[in-house]
Amino acid sequence: MAIKITDECINCGACEPECPNNAIYDAGVSWKFSDGTALEGLIDFGDGVTLDSNATQDAISDEVYYIVPDKCTECKGFHDEPQCAAVCPVDCCVDDEEVRETEDELLAKKAWLHAE
Repeated sequence: MAIKITDECINCGACEPECPNNAIYDAGVSWKFSDGTALEGLIDFGDGVTLDSNATQDAISDEVYYIVPDKCTECKGFHDEPQCAAVCPVDCCVDDEEVRETEDELLAKKAWLHAE
């Protein structure tokens, strides 16, 4: 699964620098798959969908910090626990019940995001 930031977020920004995948963005800020990853050029999602890794994507939230589920690995392969949740002063970084992934899937995503 991925982690999400709830609307209880106080927009302190403590979580953003802790994310090893650059999956956390400030409210209203657009994002790219290439931000903080090894992804370059055209990326293939393995299901027939391709996308330019440098293409700007719309912000997921205009109200609070947000996590891009396609970039979130729950810190698997980096840390023992999600670092955003560990540093959040109001405990608003929680499991996203709509995005469920196994540990193997999360580690594969980490390898895909950071392939050398």
